[in-house]
This record gives sequence, C-alpha cells and structure tokens, in this order.
Amino acid sequence: SQVEQPERIVGVAVGSFGEAGALLDANDEPVAEMIAWFDQRCRVQYERMVDGADPDRLFAVTGTTVQQIMTGPKIMWHRDQDPEAYARATSWLNAADYIAFRLCGVKAQSKSLASRTGLIDLRAGDWSDELLGLADIDRALLPPVLDGGEPLGPVLPDVQRQTGLTDNALVAVGGHDHPCGAFAAGAIRHGDFLDSMGTTECTFLAIDRPLDDQTIGRQGYSLGAHARGSFYMYGGLYTAGIAYDWFKHLAADEVSHDAVLASAGSVAAGSGGVVFIPHLRLSNTPYPDSRVRAAFVGLTAGTDTPTLVRSVLEGVAFEARAASEPLFTHAGLPVPDDCVVVGGTARNNLLLRIKASVQHQRMHVLDIDEAGALGVAMLAGIAAGVYETVDEAAAAIKRPEHIIEPVTADYPVYDALFAEVYQHMYPTLAPFNHFLFDHFTGQQL
Repeated sequence: SQVEQPERIVGVAVGSFGEAGALLDANDEPVAEMIAWFDQRCRVQYERMVDGADPDRLFAVTGTTVQQIMTGPKIMWHRDQDPEAYARATSWLNAADYIAFRLCGVKAQSKSLASRTGLIDLRAGDWSDELLGLADIDRALLPPVLDGGEPLGPVLPDVQRQTGLTDNALVAVGGHDHPCGAFAAGAIRHGDFLDSMGTTECTFLAIDRPLDDQTIGRQGYSLGAHARGSFYMYGGLYTAGIAYDWFKHLAADEVSHDAVLASAGSVAAGSGGVVFIPHLRLSNTPYPDSRVRAAFVGLTAGTDTPTLVRSVLEGVAFEARAASEPLFTHAGLPVPDDCVVVGGTARNNLLLRIKASVQHQRMHVLDIDEAGALGVAMLAGIAAGVYETVDEAAAAIKRPEHIIEPVTADYPVYDALFAEVYQHMYPTLAPFNHFLFDHFTGQQL
C-alpha cells in the first residue's frame, strides 16, 4: 500500500525466529498451534531423542548441541500430546517457510532455518537419517532443503489480490533472522563479527567451513548455514534485552525508559559491587544448561533501583563477553577492537556504552531498523536477478552507522569483576539452581 508502483517489487522472501513452525495436514491447514521458539515444554521429548546418543556425534552431524527448544523435540511433543492430529499431519514448515508457502504454494525449508531443527546434516546440507531416526520422524514430513535466495515461484493470484503484489514478484527462500541480519550487516566472510541485540542476543562469527572441534559443541556453540554456501558460528544469550524489560516491569513500570536509564547512568561502573547473572530462561554459551536461574549477588540494605538497573545491564554485557570471546579462540582469530551491532536493543545507548567498556570494543551501531528484514529482501533480490552474487548484494547496501566508544577508565573495574566474580558465578550457583529447578520446575518458569 506504500509503494506507488507495485510492479516494481520483483522479489519477496521471509525471515523468522529459528525453531518454531507449523504442522500441516493434507489440505495444508495447521493441525496445531505453533510452539514458541523458546518454549521449554519439550524437555521429555528432547531427553528421549538424545538418550544414549553421543553428544559429540550429534554435534559432528548437525553442528549444534541438540536442545529441547529445537524443532525435532517440538514435532515429537505434538505426536505425544495429540496423536490424532499428528496422524493427519503430512508436512512441517518452519515459520518463515510456512509464510513463503502461503505466498507461492511451494514448500521448501531454508537451510539456515534447518540449522536450528536438530535434524540436519550440516555438511551435506540435507536432512540426517540418523537424527530423524533418533526422533522417530518420517523424512516425508519435511520439505526439501534449499539455500536462502533460491527462487520458489510467483506470488499466487489470490495473494496478489490481498497484497497488491503483481506477477512480477518472485517468492524466494528466506531464512533465520540472525543470519539474515548478519547478511544485511555485511558479516558474510570468514572472520566477520556481528552482535545482534534483541530480546535475545546472538554473537555471530562468519566462517568459511564448519569447524570440527568438539569443544565447540560441548560449550553450547552452534554452527549453521549462512548466506549461499558460507557458514557461521554463534553463541546465544537467551535473555538479553528481556532482562532489562523484566526488571523495569518489576521495579519501575510507571517510569519512562529515558528516566530509568538516566538514573542508572549516574551509578558508577561496577554497580557498587552488585553483580547480576541473566539466566532468566536458560544459561548461555559457554555453559549450556537448561536447569539454571538468574541471580543478584552483592546486595546490601543500601542497594537502590538505579543500581540494580545498571547491574542488570552490566550482567548482560558480562554474559556477552563470556559468550563471544571463545568464538574467536575456536576460530583461531584475535578478538577484534570493533564490533558491528544491529537489533532493537541497540537503541539502549547506556547498555551499548557498558558493553563497549566491558568488551574493550568500539560499537559500530548500524542505523538499520530491521536488519533481518533487509537481509531476506537481499536474498529475494538474488533470486529475482537484481544481484548475481552474495558479494554483489552485500556491496550494494548502504549501512549508515554511529559509534559508541568504550570508557577506558572503566576497564579496570569491569575486568576485575569479570575475572574475579562473574566467571565464577555460573559454576558456583549451578548446584543450587539444579536443586531449585528439580523441586520447583514449572512454578516460576
């Protein structure tokens, strides 16, 4: 509706979160509601899938540690919970691929989204019979795996009527939001690094081939398919932006964001010795653990709300440093002095200044509102012939940015807290968290 000449739109592609999808019947109607990507209800199915399997072997095939949030356990959960509906199911499509199918009538699985299913052979670029056997999922349920930017077909006539698109619009395979955002940011070649900051956070390193070091999988890092034949390695923060949102809702719901951040910004680096570990959903790389919880340490009777807000932001920054540094070690690369940043949480300048200081990096914040959407638009352009290659598409994009400099005077405080406190918090708290999880599962998750 905002395009004066709709016929100028020559390509359409879709990006989405990774693990969620739709189970469809023979009439291509959903037989169940989608399970949110972060939903932990599939723990029993996950445990059954990996029971007796060698985690190193699973990583060697998939490039990931199979997790309970992945697609495989989600499909198993549907089968266990509603066998009648599952018996009517004839196909599964991850969220973006489902929307692309509704646009053009062609079923395909994006390779980057397939990387988050726990069911793909990453090196072969196709479904793994070995992993499908562990999950007892029929290969016929899953569509062909294709690279992002592969053409699928024209927009269907009824969709044209609903959207205003024309016969000129070709639907293409899209992908997972984080790799698509990295493509938009230009992080496509070996060693390119991106911090994608949103409700969750992805520390993303482009690599030219899947790595074989089993330590990568043991620490919870994931490998996956990137833009048209390249790969990536990343660590994830399951509660990044949401950590701030969670605490503000609890303690300062009636106060504006600007006021909350201004008061937190007046607190000295280190938050008076209050340190927060942001494991509100799951723990993150390099300590993958689904039985953890968040915690503050160092609280006193004098601790006030601005101090706690700053501590939450510092905890997210510490966690990002802990997650990102091993990426470069595994890839044999030095930690860079600069970090490219995208995502909605990148609008939080106080968090960015803290992260810059904690990580000793300049933050190059790209002024792109929706990097994931731009990335899939670029894939659509490749499919439509606007660009011939990934490199050509990446070179054609203008990336305005602003830079957040670190506060070098804060380095000693943050380095000391990170080395002497933060890096010890997960292993110290893990036994207590496991007890709490085992005795209170489901009551506060």
